[in-house]
Amino acid sequence: MRLQLSAEDQAFREEMREFFTTQVPQDIRDAVINRGEITRDQIVRSQQALNAGGLAVPGWPVEWGGKDWTQLQRHIWHEEMQLAGVMPPLAFNASMVGPVIATFGSQELKERFLPATANLDIWWSQGFSEPDAGSDLAGLRTTAVRDGDEYVVNGQKTWTTLGQYGDWIFTLVRTDPDAPKKQMGISFLLIDMKTEGLTVRPIELIDGGHEVNEVFFDNVRVPVENLVGEENKGWTYAKFLLGNERVGIAQVGASQLHLSTAKAKAKEYGVFDQYASRIADIESQLTALELTALRVAAGSSGDKPHPASSVLKIKGSQLTQAVSDLLVDLEGPAALTSRDTRVFLNNRKVSIYGGSNEIQRQIIAGTILGL
Repeated sequence: MRLQLSAEDQAFREEMREFFTTQVPQDIRDAVINRGEITRDQIVRSQQALNAGGLAVPGWPVEWGGKDWTQLQRHIWHEEMQLAGVMPPLAFNASMVGPVIATFGSQELKERFLPATANLDIWWSQGFSEPDAGSDLAGLRTTAVRDGDEYVVNGQKTWTTLGQYGDWIFTLVRTDPDAPKKQMGISFLLIDMKTEGLTVRPIELIDGGHEVNEVFFDNVRVPVENLVGEENKGWTYAKFLLGNERVGIAQVGASQLHLSTAKAKAKEYGVFDQYASRIADIESQLTALELTALRVAAGSSGDKPHPASSVLKIKGSQLTQAVSDLLVDLEGPAALTSRDTRVFLNNRKVSIYGGSNEIQRQIIAGTILGL
């Protein structure tokens, strides 16, 4: 069962499929399809190939490289990208700081940062979470004190994904500790990660990898001109950013791609009949999720997340983990030394990031069920 697309949208799907399978370097696609290690260079080259074709930042304003697409077309773009084994544009650049600068930044900040952000000439890191401010992000304690034409920043950020590659970091800082509400004293600051006093330290994950980091600020001096929008309005910009973060959160195309790998392995190992029911169950759930994602995309106004995006986040993360589980089980004892086990362990995070599934259930209860 598939939702019928209009002739125009079907042609658009075929156009996206043609580009992704012919214009993105094959070595990068092979690494994604085979669930291999992806290097910094491959991530950069992939995004630059997309940007050269005008497909890196379709959600941005047209004047800065965006596309005047419908929400359904954006969904098709994202799905076909995953099915082709193409890495989505770096989220920190394309879905997070880029839209914030384009919407709230000064003209000088737009001209200075947006072209380089789209082409991944600047690699952005995200400085939001802190040791005691994760789910309760508004409780952050990193401070930025005005000193003439600069802010002096002190504090710590954590869980900074791929921060070891970062050139700049967009950071939520407390500029008014006496604000009547903690959300009201936060600002959005852009910081060069080469600035004296800024230190990045790795955090080793359960899979043995180094994907996230701690970032320390010790009297880091930041020009006032690097403030996005107005001082103490950072919470508004952060909410806008987190809405964009959930674009494509269901990861339907990626799960379909890796399920096809699992089916091929089951046949190769001669155990397909043993796993047929499990594969069919995941496949049917993915089809239902795809149809739900299409309905949400077709019915979204684009100015804020659709309430049902929380449903997509929960089910998408569960199916991502279900496919990882299946691939590990297919390997049997050999999984102990296989790449699939590292992916399995790493994918424990997908039910946490982008708003944990527990938080998403609260959103569903309040905005959909009215509880």
